Amino acid sequence: MARRLPNLNGLKAFEAAARHESFTKAAEELCVTQGAVSHQVKALEAELGLKFFNREPKQLVITEAGRGYLEVVRDALDRIASGTDRLLQRQSSGVLTVSTSPNFASKWLVHRLGRFAEAHPSIDLRVSATLQHVDFTREDIDIAVRHGDGSDLGLDITRLYTEELLPVCSPALLRGPHPLRQPADLAHHTLLHMDHRQDWSKWLDAAGVTNVDLSRGPVFNQASIGIDAAVDGQGVALARTGLAAHDLITGRLVRPFELALPVSYAYWIVCPRATANLPKITTFRDWLLAEAAEDTRQLA
Repeated sequence: MARRLPNLNGLKAFEAAARHESFTKAAEELCVTQGAVSHQVKALEAELGLKFFNREPKQLVITEAGRGYLEVVRDALDRIASGTDRLLQRQSSGVLTVSTSPNFASKWLVHRLGRFAEAHPSIDLRVSATLQHVDFTREDIDIAVRHGDGSDLGLDITRLYTEELLPVCSPALLRGPHPLRQPADLAHHTLLHMDHRQDWSKWLDAAGVTNVDLSRGPVFNQASIGIDAAVDGQGVALARTGLAAHDLITGRLVRPFELALPVSYAYWIVCPRATANLPKITTFRDWLLAEAAEDTRQLA
């Protein structure tokens, strides 16, 4: 539904005149002529079909309608001014607040923050880990990393990762009593499931394996927990490339098999279009992209 909004200059003139109960003082505050204030208020009254002032000799008397509207307009202008101040402070300060999911924060971002701090000491990074998508108009968040289809309308969006779903396990499992040489060997190992058991079903179908009992193994509601269980040697997990990258690169995890499944969703860097070119935003975005590119290089 379209908003019905009167002319902003008329609202500003009305609010100042009502607050001072004087066109002259309102004109001084707004740096315009008294006639301009009077004209803008009259235009606002004509637009709304209401009378906000009784113009008596040497006195401006606000009407009951004017008093009621003043509360609304003053609150709206105060909120706009407060929000503008917060926005400008965020743009000009070195504080950069990043929102991302707990999984991405713990398995991808946190291991790299030292490198970012060393390369960009003037940026004071704040990380907010949450499952809720950001409302940039209401929250003090500068930039976010989210897993999805990239359909966030009205935002500046950059793809960070195109992922695959692949089996990962501790190197110790490769040396155990039941080495993982071919997919059928998974019948001797615990499967670690993320949210549901369908992903393993799809992977095993693609691998042509039919001898594995899918009902075995725990189900985790957070991918990071399942990956950590795999690092601990508790079984074989199906993990997304981005979340498993650090553990694969450091050797805490290995890929027992090459087969990987495509993932429909990807990780995206998102921020408001109005702030997309701020130096601290572009610095962090470029750093994220460089880190992801280096992951891709090393994993290849």
